[in-house]
Parts: sequence; structure tokens; C-alpha cells
Amino acid sequence: MDILEVLLKKNLLNKEQADQVKKEVASSGEKAEIVLLKRRLIEEDLLFATKSEAVGVQLRSVIPDEVPLKVLEVIPEDSAKYYSMVSLAIRDQALEVGMVYPEDAKAQEALQFLARRGNFSYRVSLIKVSDFEKLMKEYRNLKQEMKRALDELQEEIGKDEEPKASGYRSERIVQEAPVTKMVAVILRNAVEGGASDIHIEPGKDKVRVRFRFLGELHPSLFLPVGVSQAIVARVKILSNMKIDETRKPQDGRFSSTISGRAIDFRVATLPTPMGEKVAIRVLDPTAGFRSFEELGIEAVNLERLKKAASRPFGLILVTGPTGSGKSTTLYSILRYLNKETVNIVSLEDPVEYYIEGVNQSQVRPEIGFDFAQGLRQVLRQDPDIVMVGEVRDSETATLVIHAALTGHIVLSTLHTNNSAGVVARLVDMGVEKYLLPTTLSLAIAQRLVRRLCDECKRKKEPEKAVRELLLSEIKTLPEKTRKQLPLGEGENVLAVYEPVGCKKCGASGYSGRIAIMEAMEVSEAISELILQEVSEAKLEELARQEGMITIRQDGILKALDGVTTVEEVLRVTTES
Repeated sequence: MDILEVLLKKNLLNKEQADQVKKEVASSGEKAEIVLLKRRLIEEDLLFATKSEAVGVQLRSVIPDEVPLKVLEVIPEDSAKYYSMVSLAIRDQALEVGMVYPEDAKAQEALQFLARRGNFSYRVSLIKVSDFEKLMKEYRNLKQEMKRALDELQEEIGKDEEPKASGYRSERIVQEAPVTKMVAVILRNAVEGGASDIHIEPGKDKVRVRFRFLGELHPSLFLPVGVSQAIVARVKILSNMKIDETRKPQDGRFSSTISGRAIDFRVATLPTPMGEKVAIRVLDPTAGFRSFEELGIEAVNLERLKKAASRPFGLILVTGPTGSGKSTTLYSILRYLNKETVNIVSLEDPVEYYIEGVNQSQVRPEIGFDFAQGLRQVLRQDPDIVMVGEVRDSETATLVIHAALTGHIVLSTLHTNNSAGVVARLVDMGVEKYLLPTTLSLAIAQRLVRRLCDECKRKKEPEKAVRELLLSEIKTLPEKTRKQLPLGEGENVLAVYEPVGCKKCGASGYSGRIAIMEAMEVSEAISELILQEVSEAKLEELARQEGMITIRQDGILKALDGVTTVEEVLRVTTES
């Protein structure tokens, strides 16, 4: 059976599309179904309903949570992955097997071999690619995998007859497969679950493993306290740290390919009375390299950012507290500016994501190569665009200003609460006030909020207090922005959204995070105000008169669009 021919006959695909798919199948070696879905030429449900009719095998819908692990393991993971088939249930003393390609003769032969070896009878159902992929993840359930690895580790420790104090014993065990497997399982589950950080924390009677999802830490696993040293040692080996140094904090990093993606991990250890704590930052390029729109930068903020980035020189500063996504925004600006015709050099601490075409350098303060010293060297590299990870001191601030003054686009971050606070902060750091109007192009302040899951979010009428807050913020929006709101008279169609929770978002109601921000453009009027002795409040007031949307207003607009919730916006914009 040729699925492309079937689809052509049913007019679900045209000749040109079929030829394109055939060409890609021949060059990539992928199955036609995978190419069709990847190119979005047909909906998966329609594709497999058509295939079910063509091959004469019933299509089975699958709920992964309802397939017991013991049933799943009847077909080994390697065989399941290679032949795209999984065991789904045992009914009437027969194993129900779900196959993505029941027409594949080799897959049928492999199933017959497994049935003879395992002494079971079976019947076949057709399953969709998406259901198969979900079931494959069940093979790698975190707790089940860790239990197997722990059992193997205990067995290895039991075999080791060397004295406990022997260096050989601990060194050999950290190299053994069980410990390697345990660390690999933790890393893979963090990456596949979308965690940004992993914390391995030793306690008095157990080791706690926590993952950070959407800005919040969640306990994921508890391990026996006896494995703590072996796990930490394994992470240290991967990160090129000193295994025998347990009294001082250490930093390192390593890379690994997980689920077909190259992932970087940044590692930091910290001595505690119970042993060494390990914090691992997961640096997934697919998460770090996102477009402005994916970050939540839109409308007037996007317009101002692109305008500042297109100038021949000037300073663009991104501000906000730790963990507010400043670095991610900088990387997105770098990607936007990254062209063959420009020389981009960055100074970072550390380099989080490697960008092709950008000359990235990591500062090392311990040997005197800090931001200030590095910036002096960078300016000798004939750069067009310079990125400095953070303006931390007066020397760096002065150098950054002079770099912008001498014809460079300079990008950096600063710690202030809002965009208007950038001026006062730079002056506090020793920058002459008269230099700011000619160098500072744009000051961005941002926070991160959780994005609502598109599959399960629910529209609702706001409560009275929330409604009043929304109307109050809408009234203070710039006229141009207010007119674009689909509110009519404003009050009768006001609606917000709330999280519900579904399988796609792990019952959290949220899926990823986005930035809410304000972008203060240094106009002629603001330049004049900077030169006077004025407060942050007056500077912000003028910026708003010139069309700046505040962080909270940007959040409110996103809440009205169903991107996030009002509660999320208030959580990150309400000063304690």
C-alpha cells in the first residue's frame, strides 16, 4: 500500500505535493507519513483515518496514562522505537499492539519473533504518530528509570569489596553505568519537560532533585542520601571540575545531545554541611533563540526596538531584576542584527548561547579580564555592534557610553526597576549627564509572565475590582493604542481569561513564558529633560505622553488578548 497513491485517489493531495513528498522521502529516508505531517499537508486525524481504511486495520485512539508500564515493557524500548510499535493492553489473553506502519513487513516479522520468544498471542491496531511519540516518553518515566538505575547502583556497590575510604572505590563507582544512567535520566527529563534549571540538593536523609518550570521550582525526585556523592562526582566529571575539591564552589559547563537537540548545561556547585549542592542551568538554543514576536515584543515596543536597532550607533539597555529574561532579549536583538556585512563582538559572563557569525568572548575577572578590560580589547577588533553582558561598575558604564559615542551600536543590561530609572542609574555610576542624550537610544524594562495554554484557557467576565483596574489602565493608555482595542464603548465587552489545565500543559494551565515590557525612546523632548534636574516620575510622565506603554499596561493588553492572566501581570508589577 502506497499512502501517497491513496491520498491522490481521494483528492486529499495533489500531484505536485505528492512529488515533493516522494523527493524528500528519497533524500531523507523518512516515512511518507512523517514528511506529510512535517510539511502540514494533511491533518493527522484525516491521514490515519484514510490509512486505516486502506490497510484494513482499525485505528485506535490512545491515552498514554492508561497504558501500564508493565504492559508497555512487553515490547522492549529499542524494538518499539525501531519498528514504531508498542503494546497497549492485554485483553482476552492477547496482547494488543499499536503500530504506526502495520503494512511494514519487517515490523510484522519482528513482532512475530517477539511473540514466539515471549510466548504471547497478539492483535494489531493502527495508531497515530503523535500517540506513538507520547507512549515512547512513558518508557522513560523519570521515577521508573531512576528506580532501575538505583537498583543497579546498589548492586554495583555491593560487589565492591574495597575499603570505604579507598579513592579507587568512589572513582570506580562514579564511572559505572548506573550513575551515568541516573545523571542522564535527570538531564533528559529536565530537557524534555522544558525545565530551565535543575537543583540537586543533599539533605540529612535524602537527596532532593528539583526542576524549575515557568519560573517556579518543583520537587521531581527524592533519592537515597548514599548516592549523593556519586551523582555530584559524575556531574563534576562531565563539567571538567576537580572531583576531590569539595570545600570550595566550582563552575563549569558541558554539552550533550538530548532528543536530537544539542543542549548546553552550565553547572555550579556549592558546599553545604550535608554535602555539595549542584545547580544546573539548561541552555536549550531553541528556547534561547526566539523571535521578537515569540518573546512577546509587539506593537509600539517592537516598532521602537527595530527603530533603535536600525540606527548607525547608540546604546540599547535592557533592564529588570534577575530572571526577567534580559539575556534572552539581548540574544534576540543580536540575531536580528546578525548579518554578513557587520562585525559583532560580545563580552559575556558566561556565554549562554553560541550564535553563528557572532564573536563571543567570556570574561574572566580572576585573571583581570573583566568587562571593562574586555571592552577596551573589543573596541580594537573593529566592531560595528558590541554586546556587553552587564554594566556592573562605573568604569564599564563610562566605556559603554564612549563606545556608543564613537559610532557603535552597543547592547547591554542594567539593574533598574523601570526604563526611566536608567538615566539616574547611569549618572550614579559616574556617566556625565550631557553624554546621555547623544548616546542612549532606547531603555527597555521587562518582566516575565506565564503564558496561558492555548488548548485549555477559558474566557470569563472579570470581577468588579479587576474590571475597575482594567478600565483605569485602559483610560491611561496612549490614544493610538486605546483606539486599536476592540472594546467599543469599553465596558460591555471587557473579558479576561483564566487557566484550566489539560494534558498538553501538564494540568498547569500555562505553557511557557513571555515578556511584558516598556520601551522608553530617547526623543528630543526627553533629551532636554535628561539635561535638567528632574525626577524619574517626570521622565516617565513625558515618556508616556509620547506614547510609551508601561510594563503593567503591556501586561494588561496581553491579558485582554488571552495571552496571560491579570493575576500574573499584577504578580510581577506590584511593588512589595
